[in-house]
Amino acid sequence: MSPSSPSLLILGLGNVLCGDDGLGAVAAQLLSERYQGERVQILDGGTLGLSLLPYLEDARDAILVDAIRAEAPAGSFVRLEGDEVAPAVAARLSPHQVGVADLLDGARWQNRVPERLVLLGLVPESLSLGLTLSPALHAALPELLARVVEEARALGYPLAPRADDDPDRASASRALAFALGL
Repeated sequence: MSPSSPSLLILGLGNVLCGDDGLGAVAAQLLSERYQGERVQILDGGTLGLSLLPYLEDARDAILVDAIRAEAPAGSFVRLEGDEVAPAVAARLSPHQVGVADLLDGARWQNRVPERLVLLGLVPESLSLGLTLSPALHAALPELLARVVEEARALGYPLAPRADDDPDRASASRALAFALGL
């Protein structure tokens, strides 16, 4: 995407090897399989940290999706925006969040922070080694996806359901969903 074109980056974050920490990556994968939109890029950023800087800098607006520590039951929805985002990712939830804080600092140092920055996620139950989401996050995942779609619409980027006309993508999607216990 070009920095001159209005754009939305939906960036899923997290380590799929650490249980609920993989929430953002799983959400990004499911969103990219199910939805599409003009001027919208959905990206599984995993634990890539600063290597994601060009994507964030090129986005006019950004929605980050991640597991978020909060004083609430596991699976609770959390929404933070603007200046609330950096402190939430500065408090270390897992090793990848140091990269998220650095990513936001890098964009700030370059004076290329997205105009509107939103962090959406769920409170994790378990961050221990494992390839599946906890039952609480698995149950709350559909609501999170719906909230991301609604947030994108509210920012002016409506997402439309994707036609499932690519059998290779559909097959890969089913294999990934099965592997993640979805």
